[in-house]
Amino acid sequence: MGEERFYRKIMARKGLVSFRVVHKETDLHVQAKEDLSEQVSSWVLESRLAIEQYARKNPAFLTSLLPLPLDETAPPIVKTMLEAGRRVGVGPMASVAGTIAQYVGSKIAEATGGEVVVENGGDIFLHLKGVVEAGIWAGNSPFSGKIALRFKGKLQPIGLCTSSGTVGHSLSLGASDAVTVLSKSASIADALATAGGNMVKSQGDVKNALAFLQDHPDCLAALVISRDKLGIFGDVELVKL
Repeated sequence: MGEERFYRKIMARKGLVSFRVVHKETDLHVQAKEDLSEQVSSWVLESRLAIEQYARKNPAFLTSLLPLPLDETAPPIVKTMLEAGRRVGVGPMASVAGTIAQYVGSKIAEATGGEVVVENGGDIFLHLKGVVEAGIWAGNSPFSGKIALRFKGKLQPIGLCTSSGTVGHSLSLGASDAVTVLSKSASIADALATAGGNMVKSQGDVKNALAFLQDHPDCLAALVISRDKLGIFGDVELVKL
C-alpha cells in the first residue's frame, strides 16, 4: 500500500465527506462537513500562484537549503514559509506541503465551522474533536503500517507532518524511514520533520534527531524511525494498529 493511500485509509473520519483535489504536485485528500471541491481548488490555485510568482522573482526561494531573510513585501503564504524556515533552520520549501495543507484547512474550517482534515502527501492539517489516531507509514521498517500516534483533540488545530529519506519524492538529506512531528503550525511541523530527517544518516542518529526536536519550542511531540529503531517523546501514545 502506498504512503498516501495508507494515510488516507487510516485517517478516515466518520461523519465527514471525503474528496480529492489535485493540481500539479499538490495532491490533497480532504475531509470536511461537505464537499467543497470547487472552493478548495480555487484556494490551492491561489496558494500555488502566490508561491510560484514570488519564486520567479526570487529563484533562491525554490532552491535554498538554508533560511532566507524575511520579506515584508511577500504574500502571506510565502511569509509563513520564510518564517518556518527561519525558526527551524532550513530552506523555505521544506515547509511547502504543510503550509498549503494549513492554508486550505484553515479556509475550510472558517467556511464550515466544523471538523477538517487536509492531507498533502503525508503532511496533515487537523481540526478535529476527541481522540485522534494517525497511522505511521515508514517504508521497509518493521514498524511501518503497524503503529499509530494517539493524541487528544485539545491539541488542535494542529499539524502532523512526516519526512522520510526512504519513502516518497520529497527532498531529504538523511536516511530515516520516518520522522513525524506534531506542532501547532503545520508549516513548522513540516520544516521540523525535514530538519529532523536530515540528521538521521544511520540508526545511531535517532537519539540526536529526537533530542533536536524535543529541544525546539514549536515541537509538541515527535517520532523518529530508522529501520528497527524508534524514538518518541511528547503528550502522545504509541498504539498498535
